[in-house]
Amino acid sequence: MSVNITFLGGVGTVTGSKYLVEHQHQRLLVDCGLFQGYKQLRLRNWSAMPVAPDHIDAVVLTHAHLDHSGYLPLLARQGFRGRVHATSATRDLCAILLPDSGHLQEEDAAFVNRHGYTRHHPAQPLYTRQDAVDCLSLIHAEPWHQVFSPIPGWRVSFHRAGHILGAASVLVEVAGRRLLFSGDLGRDDDLLMLPPDPPPAADTVLIESTYGDRDHPDEAVEQELAAALQRVAARGGVAVVPVFAVGRAQAVLYAIARLKAQGDIPHGLPVFLDSPMAVHTTALYPRHPHDHKLDAGALASLAHVARMIETTEQSKALARHHGPMVILAASGMATGGRVLHHLALNLPSHRNMVILTGYQAGGTRGATLAAGSDTLRIHGQDVPVRAEVVQLGSASAHADRRQLLAWLKKMPSPPDQVYVVHGELQASDALRQRIERELGWRALVPEHASRWPC
Repeated sequence: MSVNITFLGGVGTVTGSKYLVEHQHQRLLVDCGLFQGYKQLRLRNWSAMPVAPDHIDAVVLTHAHLDHSGYLPLLARQGFRGRVHATSATRDLCAILLPDSGHLQEEDAAFVNRHGYTRHHPAQPLYTRQDAVDCLSLIHAEPWHQVFSPIPGWRVSFHRAGHILGAASVLVEVAGRRLLFSGDLGRDDDLLMLPPDPPPAADTVLIESTYGDRDHPDEAVEQELAAALQRVAARGGVAVVPVFAVGRAQAVLYAIARLKAQGDIPHGLPVFLDSPMAVHTTALYPRHPHDHKLDAGALASLAHVARMIETTEQSKALARHHGPMVILAASGMATGGRVLHHLALNLPSHRNMVILTGYQAGGTRGATLAAGSDTLRIHGQDVPVRAEVVQLGSASAHADRRQLLAWLKKMPSPPDQVYVVHGELQASDALRQRIERELGWRALVPEHASRWPC
């Protein structure tokens, strides 16, 4: 019997990554992500999967970001009892991210119920913190580059993808076929992370395409960030920086530490990291020294450049501080979390600034800010946007078009088929065309829920 793959997410969008590989009634799910952004995408989280969770034999995660792991608590609650295989750092990060995701969903549901910002009475969280805690025992760590068998007769191995701690490309070998899932690929010049490993040989490749239609600017992130922080500090404003708690928060902190050490921004400029999840993630870096570039001195600067804010009371107290200051808070696309309160407070003033540090998926508040909107809807209210909005083009943790193609070119031999995934449709199709034109390989952008041979 043939090997087939069904694209249950992460196609036509950068969220909800789920790829179901099937052979002889055995099923492996590669990634188990939440849909985010546009409402019609988020509603997919509430719809039943086309395969019953208890019919899935195993799950393999490329990395811990919620668009790749955030559906796990729901999958487990609905009956999945197999193993979830991940790298050691991904397992540790999931122990931080997933309970926090459940907690935020409970908080958001309680907030809209209190204030009547919902048509559902009462609004319910997709899953709870306890659901997330309950699923963590299913996650088992696997070493880099060593073959393991999530299903008898199946061989899987992890290869470094850069991007964030523990991020992997996944090679699946079954029935004589080799399937390579790129995961989210990092950059060769990333401030924190090691570059991706060269890809192994494969018959079928799934390549991400977040930046499949563009290249990152040549200007270093530190130059962009220094110019922005100099402006906001000079006018005594507050810089609100929505950050992904895993990866971008640490990269921005490290860049700020270097800028202060070099005298490029005022050494006394106060910096606050207002995200318990980001605080706990930062503490993981010393535990995984082979997953990043930072030595002991760099790790010390990362830990001490900002005041770490953990409690709700500490977060609320920031409203009483006057600028200049910098507040880093999750989430990175402003879809939820403490950053919403800081945005609501600081967006109406011309003295302040919002610094966007990564990709902003369509339908998110981050994308609305990046598009230059005059207002931003937060907690049922339209907040005027008078603050300066800056988008750092060089801060992304994703490989750009050139780097994606360069990674593919390192394959030992051409694959039979490339599926272009994890990108908005324009970006995915642009990369598809480049693959066909420059490499001469068969490439396809699959549709959601479509099923294809491998």
